[in-house]
Amino acid sequence: MTGATTPPRSSFAPSFKEAVSLLGQFTASSSQFANKHGIYLGRRSTKFHVALYRRSGGKIGGHLPGWPEARIVLVDHTGAKSGAKRTSPVMYHEDGEAIAVVASKAGQPTHPAWFQNLKANPDTTIQIGSVVREVRARVATDEERARLWPNFVAFYPGYEFFRANAKGRKIPIVILDPR
Repeated sequence: MTGATTPPRSSFAPSFKEAVSLLGQFTASSSQFANKHGIYLGRRSTKFHVALYRRSGGKIGGHLPGWPEARIVLVDHTGAKSGAKRTSPVMYHEDGEAIAVVASKAGQPTHPAWFQNLKANPDTTIQIGSVVREVRARVATDEERARLWPNFVAFYPGYEFFRANAKGRKIPIVILDPR
């Protein structure tokens, strides 16, 4: 073919905006906007999210909107000080038989309450879809964290924003081992 030129390299690899659905872009940008302004939406939406997830067996609320690979697990925990039973929806990664979750608090400078609660009361349950499992929580070692972090960034690049926004806080990964 005469006169044919090779398209620029950028046309072969889609940009972030091309690779992610419009809903995914909206989810990520609105989360980043809120976090840059010190607004943490977790507490405001958790009860509603948990109720929808439980009633639908994870069909509703089972992944981050616009990010089908960013799957959600419900983590039950007991308040370290209050003893109150709570549930937190968090994104997860399967690591063999264990489930790994990131205590990012969307990049806020403090750890989420559920992280402190699991450290104080590590025996708990999780729900993935309609399946409930008994687990024991532990903080990942530095080696495990280094191995697992890229997996989280791969299914939700916003974790890099959270890391940068955490103001020096090393965001922990929690391993939920089966009991």
